[in-house]
Amino acid sequence: MGLEHCEVLIVGGGPAGSACGWSLHRQGVDVLILDSAVFPRDKVCAGWITPPVIEALELDIDDYGRGRTFQPITSFRTGMTGRAAVTVTHYDRPVSFGIRRCEFDDYLLQRSGARLRLGTAARQIRRVEDGWIVNDAIHARVLIGAGGHFCPVARWLNTPAADAPIVAAQEMEFEITPENSERYCCSPQQPELYFCPDFKGYGWCFRKGNFLNVGFGRLDARSLPRATAEFVAYLKVMGRLPADAAWRWKGHAYLIPDPPTRRVCASAVLLVGDAAGLANPRSGEGIRPAIESGLLAASTVIEAQGQYAAEWSAPYDDRLRARFYPSTRISAIRQIVPPEWMSALGRQLLAWPWFVRRWILNQWFLQSASG
Repeated sequence: MGLEHCEVLIVGGGPAGSACGWSLHRQGVDVLILDSAVFPRDKVCAGWITPPVIEALELDIDDYGRGRTFQPITSFRTGMTGRAAVTVTHYDRPVSFGIRRCEFDDYLLQRSGARLRLGTAARQIRRVEDGWIVNDAIHARVLIGAGGHFCPVARWLNTPAADAPIVAAQEMEFEITPENSERYCCSPQQPELYFCPDFKGYGWCFRKGNFLNVGFGRLDARSLPRATAEFVAYLKVMGRLPADAAWRWKGHAYLIPDPPTRRVCASAVLLVGDAAGLANPRSGEGIRPAIESGLLAASTVIEAQGQYAAEWSAPYDDRLRARFYPSTRISAIRQIVPPEWMSALGRQLLAWPWFVRRWILNQWFLQSASG
């Protein structure tokens, strides 16, 4: 059999890959998306999207909400693990919307209009004179890595850095049945966020309609199991979870750009989303960076007009740096100020409602200056 040809091959069908494919397809580009999973896939994620994501994707929320979880968020509970005090922050409008990734990812992928090759991993990647050969079966002029933290395209482009800032997380999601709904007191409109005393991680408890998601993420992967167990015990003491609640965790990891440690582009190849290590360095949120970087990658391909010379991807690198990488001022402060001072200050500020609303919620989690 001969090779299957396409202009752009996207490895990874998550939000980054599907957003990129959707934008390219609308411009008439022949694009194919390859993913090792069969969609809908089992993808556990706290999962909320902000209005800018809806706008960027031109998402028809009435269409999306038919038969899918789409939970408006109008408030947050914020606190620190081990402490009873919490801050409740209310908004006068929905500031975000809870979704289930198994539904959201499948919807975006099917909507992309791209050709799909699902259930097939990118096992072999070869650079050739006029593009790329993947699995000795697909030829593409441009290769886009959208396969998450362990993306094979990212591994091809980068040597793994042992000291890269990686967040490890454990989480679970299950359906709350009518029979046991009274045992879970979490409000669907109100995600709950609880920070570690050392501010190296946080946990969440989020009810999305009839589904509950509980998780914990931490920069120190070795202490994650213990910190997660302590967090669940805390939720039970606080009455947020039943005392007999138990489950099997699902784990994942992602890279944050603080400092940036991955090359994100080269000759005829771009990385997007978690493959590029673009998760928000403060909240760990990755859906918006995935979608925005996917759209930026599509724009870069369109602007090249089929001419993928050595410097064609430079604008993409510049745009990512301007949009996602932390400022040098913030990085310098983190290097100068002792961690224990930052933690002590954070514990004081966490009890200040203005700081919680203005910085933790609006800036870190919602990425909005107002509200």
